[in-house]
Amino acid sequence: MTDLPNEAQGPQRIMELSSGLWASKTLSTALHLDLFGALAAHPGATHTELADRLGISARPMRSLLAACAALGLLTRVGEKCFNTPLSQRHLVRTSPDYFGGWVEMLDRHDYPGWMQLHDALRHNRPTAWNPDEQNSLFDNADPVMLDTFWEAMTTVSTVTARQLGSRLDLTRTRALLDVGGGGAAWDIELCRMHPPLRAAVYDLPHVCELTQKKIDQANLGDRITTIPGDFFADTSFPEGYDTHLVSSVLHDWSDAQCRELLARSFTALPSNGRLVIAELLIDDTEDGPLDAALMGLAMQVETWGRSFTAAELTSWLTRTGFTDVHVTRIHAPTANAGVIARKP
Repeated sequence: MTDLPNEAQGPQRIMELSSGLWASKTLSTALHLDLFGALAAHPGATHTELADRLGISARPMRSLLAACAALGLLTRVGEKCFNTPLSQRHLVRTSPDYFGGWVEMLDRHDYPGWMQLHDALRHNRPTAWNPDEQNSLFDNADPVMLDTFWEAMTTVSTVTARQLGSRLDLTRTRALLDVGGGGAAWDIELCRMHPPLRAAVYDLPHVCELTQKKIDQANLGDRITTIPGDFFADTSFPEGYDTHLVSSVLHDWSDAQCRELLARSFTALPSNGRLVIAELLIDDTEDGPLDAALMGLAMQVETWGRSFTAAELTSWLTRTGFTDVHVTRIHAPTANAGVIARKP
């Protein structure tokens, strides 16, 4: 069969883009129903057996299973269904590598805001929360946020910490301050990689309470501490740390606030201290990569920030006084680069 001309493929591409929500809602709904947990407990279950176990009718179950199979989330052998290695490892709640917290957070918190993206762009203000009722996304004690947001951040940050952490030279680092490091995912991973390292998470008081539980679960309470505070309201960053980590934080704030955070880090660091920034950076041409570009759009829904380029971040750092700025590229869920700078 002769391939269709390129111009005839256009509508198919538009169809794929416009129905992207169908795929994401298939994943989040299957996760909400605990389909992958059911298949982990009962591999080879049929659609009628799964319908009975999950309490939905056979007709929608067949459609859900077909969609999950097409997405690569399960396999079928005749009538029998099985998790794929991907879903077995990352979508079964009892798995140590469970990634569903991120999916749940998007479904419960982000998607409603994204459905108002036009308003977010038109009015230049977040739609996932009400800026008239709170100062920032991170200030409130919304049960959805407490249940899913910080758990999701821990999930994605753990993967990113392993990726970039293996590329960082921390042999001379003795004390690390994780600025806005709620969940302590980075600190836990880095301390496991570097036995001499001690770390502190500097974050809002209610976030530190949640974080302490993670530290205790990791049995690292003797090496990781929490410092409750507010990095804008406090007069300065805590001192006594030779390395600062700022991971997936800057994109939440305005350009002016980002430069303020960099200046506070510079002031608190000792001579030869280092700042490590992990971010999804967009290319200097501002036409990709897709994950970083979409994260920037997500920040219109969620925050007052945006995605920025390596050139912009380098310029901010050098204007602040940092030197020896270099970029290490990685491929991880919440960062495609680590930007390291030194205070002279």
